[in-house]
Amino acid sequence: MPIDAISATFNQVAQMDIHSTAKELNEALGPTLVAVLAGVRDRKLPSEWAKPDGPIPRDGSVTKLKTALRVWRALKLHHDEHIARSWFIGLNPLLDETTPVEAFNKGMNREVIEAARAFLDANVHS
Repeated sequence: MPIDAISATFNQVAQMDIHSTAKELNEALGPTLVAVLAGVRDRKLPSEWAKPDGPIPRDGSVTKLKTALRVWRALKLHHDEHIARSWFIGLNPLLDETTPVEAFNKGMNREVIEAARAFLDANVHS
């Protein structure tokens, strides 16, 4: 079975510390969207997480952040940052017309990965 773009990003992201993960996502999506997808109310926390000596998010948020970064990187392999960002904030029919950011917030990590795979697969084969 061939390794898809999302699976290929696993090792890279798994080896990153959470501060680097948060920094890259903040740069890609902005701290407000990162806070929403991580499931935190304080919109300043993602900027704090991005600091080398900043606090570490709770485990549930770490999982969401790492998964979101895997998806972001996979989308960026095939599309520019504007399309990748639009994918994260657009209503998605594979997620019951929820945005991927909101789906991450609800803990739908696997569903978001599958929606991203479908998007990438449709674009690769069209």
